[in-house]
Parts: sequence; structure tokens; C-alpha cells
Amino acid sequence: MERGDESLERVDVAGLSLAYRRAGNGPPLVLLHGAYEDRRFWGRQLSELSDEFTVVALDAPGFGGSDDPPLTWTAADYGHCLAGFLDVLGVHRPVVVGLSFGSVLALALYEQHPDAVGSLVLASAYAGWAGSLPPEEVQRRLDLGKRELDQPPEQILATWLPTLLTPTASQDLVDLLATMMRDFHPAGMRTALRALGPADLRHVLGTINVPTLLLYGDADRRSPVKVGEDLHARIPGSTLVVIPGAPHLASLEQPEAFNQAVRAFAHDFGQLTDR
Repeated sequence: MERGDESLERVDVAGLSLAYRRAGNGPPLVLLHGAYEDRRFWGRQLSELSDEFTVVALDAPGFGGSDDPPLTWTAADYGHCLAGFLDVLGVHRPVVVGLSFGSVLALALYEQHPDAVGSLVLASAYAGWAGSLPPEEVQRRLDLGKRELDQPPEQILATWLPTLLTPTASQDLVDLLATMMRDFHPAGMRTALRALGPADLRHVLGTINVPTLLLYGDADRRSPVKVGEDLHARIPGSTLVVIPGAPHLASLEQPEAFNQAVRAFAHDFGQLTDR
């Protein structure tokens, strides 16, 4: 299914075949998904923000239709690979949107190649688990992640679902998450967990000198608003927006509010001009 998706494009970066979808014309907007997910997570953003943006939804290395990176990869390797991806596509200083695990990828990209980023949208974000959570919670998540690699996707979904969506989320959203989790790469997740799970990127936050939007839901159980408030205090000139009633996957369950916040941010900081 992944290889036969006619909407899927591919590029080779650092010896890996990376899959992505692209839609629209305009200033570039690059979307980085969370753990156990892939480009399909961003369907509403691809369809609704492509009226003003060139929207690029990447399957991160080790996810979706992209190749698995070596187990020896570090956070820096992910950052270099993402910069290579932007370079191959000819994407210059995009708005980089990273959600959850994708926010750690976005920070790794910025740390290694700050000139490659035009602005940042960090949604349901962490400065790495170790940079935003108590040590005992970091260890709990690392241990759980290692155990999950040997579990069937349905069991993983049962554990994760209550922390990702609200109890009133539609069955369509639950089904989408289940589909992506059934397609996850154990090897890709193992590398991501090893390289990015224990990451502490607090040292990057004070160096950020591009416009930065922090987007959180006040019903987020995995990355609560207090995490966003800490990032807001550490990132110079950042903007914090809280979406009422939104869970960890705010872009999935409340796409209208999420998309409007991204669009308003892009207008405010000059990526887009009013029509």
C-alpha cells in the first residue's frame, strides 16, 4: 500500500529513500509527524493549508514509506537528514511544523542547521522527554517504548489512545491512528526511541532566533500546557497559543483551530501576505 500510493513522492537523502506528499503552491510549510504516525496524519493540513502554502508532509526516517535509518543514528543524524531533505527538494527556510516526536525532530534540525529554518511551529512539543519531563516519567516512557516494540499494534493503540485523543473523538480518527500503528516499523521506532527518547534539547531553546509558535491543547495528557509554558519562557520572542479542549493530537481532533493558528502565525510573521 505504501509503495503503491500514487500521491507519494520520493527522494534519496543520506542513503535513505524518504517518502513524502506535497500539495499546493506558496511559501513552504513542512510537517513532521509524531511517533507511530506518518504523513497520513496531516490529511486536513495538506488539504486545507495548501490554498496558501506549498505543504510537504514527510514520512520521517523509519516511518511510513521511508527507509529505516541505522540503529547507530543520533539526534544530530536526524537533524542532518532533515536538512538534506529540504536541500534536495529545494525548500528554502520553510515554516517547520513538528508535533510531539516531530517537535524533537524540528529542534534537532534547528540545532544542526539553523539557517535551514524560516520559522518554527512546535505543537504538543517537548525539548526532548528529558528536557521537559521528570526523570522518573522519562524512564517510564523509555521502558514502555521498548516493551511496545514486541507488542501487536492493537495492544499499543489501547495503551496510547487515551493519551492522544479525547473520549469524544470520532471513530474515523481512531481508525486512522489504528491504520498508521499497524504499519509502524519496529526497527525505525527502535532507532528513534534510542536516539530521541532520552534527548534533552533545552540548550537549543535559548539559541532560537526565528519566529516560533508553541501550540498546546489544554486537555493534553502527554505534553501538558505547563511544558509549553516552560518552552515559552526559554525561547526568545516565542508565542504560546492554547487550544481549549484539544488533546495531544490537536491537529487531528481540532484541525480548524490548529490550522487557523498556523495560518495566523504565518501572516503575522510575513510568510504570507493578506489577500
